[in-house]
Amino acid sequence: MNIKKWLLLTLIIALVVSYFLFDLGAYLNLEFFKAQQLQVDQYYQQNPFKTALIFFIIYVVVTGLSLPGAVILTLVGAAIFGLLWGTIIVSFASTFGATLAFLVARYLLRDPIQNKFAKRLKSINAGVERDGAFYLFTLRLIPVFPFFVINILMGLTTISTLKYFFVSQIGMLPGTLVYVNAGTQLAKIESIQGILSPGLLMAFVLLGIFPLLAKYLVAAIKNHQSLKQYKKPEHYDYNLIVIGAGSAGLVSAYIAAAVKAGVALIEKHRMGGDCLNTGCVPSKALLRTARFLNQQQRAKEFGCQSAQAAFDFAEVMQRVQEKINQIEPHDSVERYESLGVTCLQGEATITSPYTVSINGRSLTTRNIVVATGARPRLPSLDGLDQVPYYTSDTIWSIRTQPNRLVVLGGGPIGCELAQAFARLGSDVSIVQRPPQLLTKEDSDAAEVVTQQFENEGIHLYTSHSAKSLVTREGKHFLQCTHQDQTVELEFDALLIALGREANVKGFGLEALDIKLADAGTIEVNENLQTNIPNIYACGDVAGPYQFTHSAAHQAWYCAVNSLFGQFKKFKVDYSVIPRVTYTDPEIASVGLTEKQAEADETEFEISRFELHELDRAIVDESTQGFVKVLTVPGKDQILGVTIVAEHAGEMLAEYVTAMKYKLGLNKILGTIHSYPTMGEANKYVAGNWKRAHQPEKILQWVERYHRWRRS
Repeated sequence: MNIKKWLLLTLIIALVVSYFLFDLGAYLNLEFFKAQQLQVDQYYQQNPFKTALIFFIIYVVVTGLSLPGAVILTLVGAAIFGLLWGTIIVSFASTFGATLAFLVARYLLRDPIQNKFAKRLKSINAGVERDGAFYLFTLRLIPVFPFFVINILMGLTTISTLKYFFVSQIGMLPGTLVYVNAGTQLAKIESIQGILSPGLLMAFVLLGIFPLLAKYLVAAIKNHQSLKQYKKPEHYDYNLIVIGAGSAGLVSAYIAAAVKAGVALIEKHRMGGDCLNTGCVPSKALLRTARFLNQQQRAKEFGCQSAQAAFDFAEVMQRVQEKINQIEPHDSVERYESLGVTCLQGEATITSPYTVSINGRSLTTRNIVVATGARPRLPSLDGLDQVPYYTSDTIWSIRTQPNRLVVLGGGPIGCELAQAFARLGSDVSIVQRPPQLLTKEDSDAAEVVTQQFENEGIHLYTSHSAKSLVTREGKHFLQCTHQDQTVELEFDALLIALGREANVKGFGLEALDIKLADAGTIEVNENLQTNIPNIYACGDVAGPYQFTHSAAHQAWYCAVNSLFGQFKKFKVDYSVIPRVTYTDPEIASVGLTEKQAEADETEFEISRFELHELDRAIVDESTQGFVKVLTVPGKDQILGVTIVAEHAGEMLAEYVTAMKYKLGLNKILGTIHSYPTMGEANKYVAGNWKRAHQPEKILQWVERYHRWRRS
């Protein structure tokens, strides 16, 4: 910081200190003004312009230095100058003062603050970049933050001074008018009975309802801007049209039908979406068979000399299809039509915020929910189109077991399927660029799974970058680079498991200029609205999570906000989203992982319990893993949980409930858990936390008490 900045900072600090040191705030209260009101009124009558100038300067200084007293000055200004001139003077004085604070913050603080707190200011910067003046206008109109905080924070952004001045002037005007009106009423109080005057009561009613009115005004302006170019239909065929019949779409349609709305559900492929047909259901069916076969190989661990199960790979895969068929009626057209949903088969195209085209028909609707899901992400590899490969969508058609399977990607999908095929007898290799499998998990959790994979004979090629695919003499090879060396892996089948990307193209989003997020998903706000307010999105197409349960969670908000948002909108809550990777052992998490907490610079403590100490794990021969709980330092408040265990997903439920309803480890410790169960580990980790936080001094006195009782 240069000498000029230091001098300015010193001057500001001196002025602020003087304000409090000399108790200048005593002159900025209604009691003082009421005592001096007669003299002030007389001076104003004799010197109107001088009085206005003095008041203007005082107001600018107070707001420019972010001192308390602006509200009192507004009321005083109203009492002195009346509604019209009071509004004009206060409006411009507050804007000049706000701009002064804005410029001081920009000059003194912008560069160092942006550098040091870039992560925390990210949302502010993104808001200004995205919405600019409208973002500031909203903050001014609806005082979510105190005005002085807005002045300082906006000074740290890239918004221009001129734009800041005019937007602030316009945005603060309605609030100024309400407060000045209240001030004119307060000035008329001569006795205690004046408090009950209709004018004063009305002024306070306006003060109370202004934030609510301002909120609706901002929403109305924004909605009008987004929809003004589109013609509203005279009649609506439906209250809601849902595009996509996966988890998110099905739940959205179900809720809409349950509240007796007219709802149409459009699906171009199969009801149930990825979860039923190519995701959760088939993968867990395959994993169950693979786990059974693995337990045969572990016969000696259970006191048996040997065990063997003969199987046919094609029959195993047929069983997977049978499980899909068995669950399919839950998501069928027949069931949803019996609930009151109109189910339509075909490709939908959104032609306007009010119309959807399908099979040559144009349907009108008040609201649209986009739940089009995601598809496997394919890499840009030379030769990919020359070799046979599968994705998580297509692997279920396989009926001949591959001798050599290469899995490209070590995320949840890749790891689950790699372990399943390895247990079925395939020679499996996992290839991925990062050095750790399951990169979103803590390293200690991923290490347990990594060790299990190595024990089961899965070849792990971490820190390997796939470069190309080649075929020689009828054999297929994946070529990778590792530490500047080329590694070549032969395969019969290649499974690409590099994550999934949102389905955002081909059904009209581009023509409507629906905004996309950096991740390629549809950009939605906290109510799951797109930039066109009556078009919502949920599930994989909206992110940020790609879980069936998070899609269903979002669907509730989409349905309720779209149908009843004119009365009340609900902000989607992501605070407690559980997640499970169904390897053996499983990894289950909720809240923050240790890795996330460190990245976010969140302070935490760790309590841990190893499963090799748990009776049920010992008798079940499933002692691999642990329970790890992150808590607020010195408190039992749970920040996050990671469980690595054979049934981690089931064990996690207790923590999901605890975090949802703000229950700490003391509550879990005080809960009776059945013996012997895996769930006891949750109680034992709470006990470890308790021992680490026992009141040593109190226990010393208790020890003395017991010693005295023995004497």
